[in-house]
Amino acid sequence: MNKLICHRLSAAICAALIALASPALAVDEELIILDWSGYEDPGFHQMYIEQHGDSPAFSPFGEEEEAFQKLRAGFKADVSHPCSQSVRKWYDAGLLDPLQTDKIAHWDDLNKGMVEAFKFGDSYYAMPADWGATAIAYRNDLVPEEDVQSLQVFVDPKYAGKTSIADNVDDAYALAFLATGVSDWNMATHEDLDRASAWLREAHKNVRDYWVDGTGLAQLMAPGEVVIAWAWNETPTTMNADGHPIGYNRETTEGSSTWFCGYVDLADGPNDEAKVYDFFNAWNDPGTVDYLVNAWGYGHGNATAMSMIGAEALESSYLTDITSVPLLFQGPLNYDLREAMIAEFEMIKAGF
Repeated sequence: MNKLICHRLSAAICAALIALASPALAVDEELIILDWSGYEDPGFHQMYIEQHGDSPAFSPFGEEEEAFQKLRAGFKADVSHPCSQSVRKWYDAGLLDPLQTDKIAHWDDLNKGMVEAFKFGDSYYAMPADWGATAIAYRNDLVPEEDVQSLQVFVDPKYAGKTSIADNVDDAYALAFLATGVSDWNMATHEDLDRASAWLREAHKNVRDYWVDGTGLAQLMAPGEVVIAWAWNETPTTMNADGHPIGYNRETTEGSSTWFCGYVDLADGPNDEAKVYDFFNAWNDPGTVDYLVNAWGYGHGNATAMSMIGAEALESSYLTDITSVPLLFQGPLNYDLREAMIAEFEMIKAGF
């Protein structure tokens, strides 16, 4: 498929069209990737396909705790994709091997702040891969702009049964902390957590469904079942490209959040380490950077390649810097606090 035609389509549609236009590819069972649903998109690892003739075998997950528990229970994979809040937990659990950075192409081009967040002792344990924003996405044909200037819209009875929040503890609490006045969760206390949890319980009353991935959220927003969502910037990028009227507000009174994730080399992976690094190198390729930004709306850990992306593409993907409102950085946080968040969030979703 012509990339100039494909790159502004939604990621799911683009990948499907590529698959239809290309010969069927086998799955390379000699590399197993435990990854977020959707990241099996071949646009993210074209160099790997060119090198090995097929895509790795992907096993999807919808939330990092799910992936963590799956690995702890004995599931064997070679590579996975935790976000910054979880990497230390995975490291402490003995799930990660240190990276051999000399085998990773473009290592020196990676965002230095992200790289250092994944350094424990003298070694690095994750390769920065993707980053983005989480903010209010809304049907701008059904929701007045003035209604989405505050995160309190998620507890407004006017939108009962019409909202959605990520089925992801970190994103959900980024919303709740911001809504209750906390913009740095490394400074949050358990009293702050109690206030955020109480707010989430009120927000739960309006939730139509907790979304797991961008495709699922788009299926809720396209017909108007959900009109307001706490969403990654993938949602407005891909849905607007598909012709849906989706607004996105990163500059509410209380602010919005930003996150980043990385790929890790799992300890005791069943397959050849060489293919792990072939996959990492495919992800770091400038062609992957272009595809990630233009098709999915996410930023890439390759800072040098990101600097070559035009301002228009960054703006249309909602990746430009904001300084006018609080920005909660979803980086590593206190282990005990996050474990308490996990327990509380499960109770909230269950209605307790």
